[in-house]
Amino acid sequence: MIQELNKHYGSQFELALIEEINQVATFMEVDAGEDLIKPGQYIKSMPLLLDGSIKILRPDEEGDELLLYHLERGDTCAMTMTCCLGTTKSEIHAVTETSVKLLMIPVGKMEEWSRKYRTWRNFVMNSYHERLMEMLESIDNIAFNNMDERLENYLLDKVKILNSKHIHITHKEIAADLHTSRVVISRLLKKMENNSQIKLHRSFIEML
Repeated sequence: MIQELNKHYGSQFELALIEEINQVATFMEVDAGEDLIKPGQYIKSMPLLLDGSIKILRPDEEGDELLLYHLERGDTCAMTMTCCLGTTKSEIHAVTETSVKLLMIPVGKMEEWSRKYRTWRNFVMNSYHERLMEMLESIDNIAFNNMDERLENYLLDKVKILNSKHIHITHKEIAADLHTSRVVISRLLKKMENNSQIKLHRSFIEML
């Protein structure tokens, strides 16, 4: 595990911090489509993502969910850190979008490392800032863009995250992420295909 840590965080963290992470962190490999954090859970560990992608969703009172942001390699989740520090229940749903490799850091190390290591403190603050900017972008997308633009931005984000123009996802899954109906998504995807922006296949969407 020390090699993975040096590979992803060697330029960010002090050697002493990397050695401590290596001692206390739990390494996990999780398949795509698995729940990492459910709403209402108490969070005992904070994730450091080594590889893959995780989507962070916010549930409403009816049980529907809205996509807030994605976590990618080298990221951690600001919402998780807030719950860790406040010992409150999670208000988000974290789901693996691809297979992932991650390290789970015990909650007790959060404040200790913030006092002890400047690089950890900077990492935490930068993570808060990046996640906040992504949430503001999501809010702007909802408030100021119509569903056509939201769908196009969503698919472009998928291409970037997956590093592929082939997006294996159902219309129902897209509708859930964008908090709309499958019928609306199917209609807009067909419109994008007619405009030569995408090509619809049986089990995936191809960006052109």
